[in-house]
Amino acid sequence: MVGLQGGSPVRRPRRGVPAEAGAVRDLDQARILRALERRERYRYVQPRVEREGEGWQVVSPNCSRNIDASGGDIGIAWLLRADDGTWTLHARDHARQCWVARAEGLCLPDALARLCADPDREYWP
Repeated sequence: MVGLQGGSPVRRPRRGVPAEAGAVRDLDQARILRALERRERYRYVQPRVEREGEGWQVVSPNCSRNIDASGGDIGIAWLLRADDGTWTLHARDHARQCWVARAEGLCLPDALARLCADPDREYWP
């Protein structure tokens, strides 16, 4: 459907057609990055947020050198959105080299609050 906006034709999406998922993913990534600025551990490193399958992986230099003696990048957390819009927060089990679900059914702000507080050092080793 075409309409006019300021004299110029504007193509409007048809009703019932979902919005592009890419814009939602970009917004999720921005929300995660913004939350990481408020984390309590290793505030002096710059983590990255990268696509990991259907979710987002937080990657950070291992400044404590507990996992990587050279201080290289390690997986910190994996946030995976479920079909119902809730999130599962995973921690990295570096010994077994796999992700372990730590909390499920969370809204994104709650998942990010757990990740950023990390009182038991589940995510930021």
